[in-house]
Amino acid sequence: MTESYYDVLGVSRDADESEIKQAYREQVKKYHPDVSDEPDAEEQFKKLQQAKEVLTDDEKRQAYDQLGHERFTQAEKRGGFDGQGGQGGMGGAGGPFGGQGGAGGMNDIFEQFFGGMGGQGGRGGPQPGQDLRTRLSIDLEDAYEGVEKQVTVRRPEQCPDCDGSGHPEDADVRTCPECNGQGQTTRTQQTPLGRVQQTQTCRRCGGDGELYSENCDTCGGQGEVERNATLTVNVPAGIRSGQTLRMDGEGAPGDRRAPNGDLLIEVDVTDHPDFERDGDDLHHRHAISFPQATFGDTIEVPTVTGSAEFDLPSGTQSGERFRLQGKGMPHLRGRGHGDLYVTVQVVTPDSLNEEQRDALEAFAEAGGEEIDVEQGFFEKLKNSF
Repeated sequence: MTESYYDVLGVSRDADESEIKQAYREQVKKYHPDVSDEPDAEEQFKKLQQAKEVLTDDEKRQAYDQLGHERFTQAEKRGGFDGQGGQGGMGGAGGPFGGQGGAGGMNDIFEQFFGGMGGQGGRGGPQPGQDLRTRLSIDLEDAYEGVEKQVTVRRPEQCPDCDGSGHPEDADVRTCPECNGQGQTTRTQQTPLGRVQQTQTCRRCGGDGELYSENCDTCGGQGEVERNATLTVNVPAGIRSGQTLRMDGEGAPGDRRAPNGDLLIEVDVTDHPDFERDGDDLHHRHAISFPQATFGDTIEVPTVTGSAEFDLPSGTQSGERFRLQGKGMPHLRGRGHGDLYVTVQVVTPDSLNEEQRDALEAFAEAGGEEIDVEQGFFEKLKNSF
């Protein structure tokens, strides 16, 4: 039975990218041809490189899982795969290149074989680092004021013991025989469109053009190690849940001489007990008494930064809404604020003392039980909710 790439690296089929890279680094320490005494070291080292290349590339890994080891490797030798469980080549509905035919099919052919249009391929040269993602929770007050927060993310970093070179300073060096010191290799493939050349980073030397007699013990020759990094992020005032902040260059390191990826931070603004947020506007429900609703009053309501007063008019109905302009959230990277909307709720007392009961009975006897509803009252009440 053919050994799968997962078996080569000794990882499970649901292993993530960091687990795959870690397994690769550990295996490389054992099988790198320049340091290993194993008789099959060179062959095993090539298998490790092939396994890492496929399983750390999302598109290739998906195709590998769909096709299986045998069909995937056969399809690669013939120049690609179609991403649908079959092998690349002529035929298929809609045109000679399958699917859409015409220019779209031609683009798909190049994308499948080389990762993009053109004869040089899409993965040649040093690759920039991957973007990393994390989440950050803040409260509404922090979102109102803007705040500095610290986030901790686990990411690959340049090895501190070899400064990212992958080898000790005193290691012996020789020209890579696979690329003759060029750092790149070129291979010619036969495709349905003819012979096409693909240039890519040399697998053996990683683009350096040189090989070393020994690898760094800390990183196993990879030039990077997994570390927890604690970073300070500036959260701007007015940010909303679901928005993403970008920290340039704080993602995974790129290949040597290539830029780092970025760190993307998705912000979650937690719920607040006093307010509901709608864009930059805030909504608050406030209880008032029957006398306040009847006679009017100056009432105090909470805001994010303290409190504010406004005049409640006489005859206020339960469910009416009032607008406090500029008392909402700040506009993100702009001037001004949203508004605060206060919806009042008249609270009926559930217990009365003797004096209150006598007064209310006198009110009822004076005709207080009769309700004179203005035309359109219920429509206004419905709209207030």
